[in-house]
Amino acid sequence: MKITVIGGTGLIGSQLVSRLRGAGHEVVAASLSTGVDLLTGEGLDQALAGADTVVNVTNSPTFDEASPDFFRTTMGHLLAAGERAGVRHQVILSIVGVDRVPQLDYYRAKTLQEELLRQGPTAYSIVRATQFFEFMDAVMSWSTEDHTVRLPSTPVQPIATADVVAALADVATAPPRNGILDVAGPDVFSLDELGRLTVSARQDQLTVVTDEKAGMFAAVEGDVLVAGPDARVAPTRYEDWLSTSR
Repeated sequence: MKITVIGGTGLIGSQLVSRLRGAGHEVVAASLSTGVDLLTGEGLDQALAGADTVVNVTNSPTFDEASPDFFRTTMGHLLAAGERAGVRHQVILSIVGVDRVPQLDYYRAKTLQEELLRQGPTAYSIVRATQFFEFMDAVMSWSTEDHTVRLPSTPVQPIATADVVAALADVATAPPRNGILDVAGPDVFSLDELGRLTVSARQDQLTVVTDEKAGMFAAVEGDVLVAGPDARVAPTRYEDWLSTSR
């Protein structure tokens, strides 16, 4: 099978390219660095030539009100190029609960991306993942001042990127779902608890304080970022990942 990975040199994309090639597939890693520009469409026809499946793991450069325009433009170019190339399956990576957090610009933008895919000309699959283990440092940095980290008690069910990649690879090489697969880690934490686990494992000189108004995830109500009963539950536990990533 020939598969084009859009965003194929990033955190998720590079792992996905490696995994698919290891399974014997012909894979094109497409990104700005390889001459493919989703915002202009430049290089897309060449990158998609002969592809059976396209997996789009690109991300908006900002999480603000500019992000909907990014996804509107890039999905338009990608779907049109895919139709010209005869692509039979378009896959995107999204976020668990994305359509239940309209107060966040970025989540509205990702919801728009999903809707554009559903309305497009090609059979599709959407893989929604929970928050990545690897993003915890960034989440903590948003609300760190001096030696204090302020985090809300928002429930999350984080997942290792390697487990996200495994799910994407399985979906990309299977028939289109024309629907959604949720993937999540095995354990649910409150975000502040996750922060304390991180600080303890890394022996950082930081104190995590529960603050329901701190950071982006303070806007999230209830357990919308926790996967439902039909989700694919990944095996990697956060504590185990912490111990090996130190």
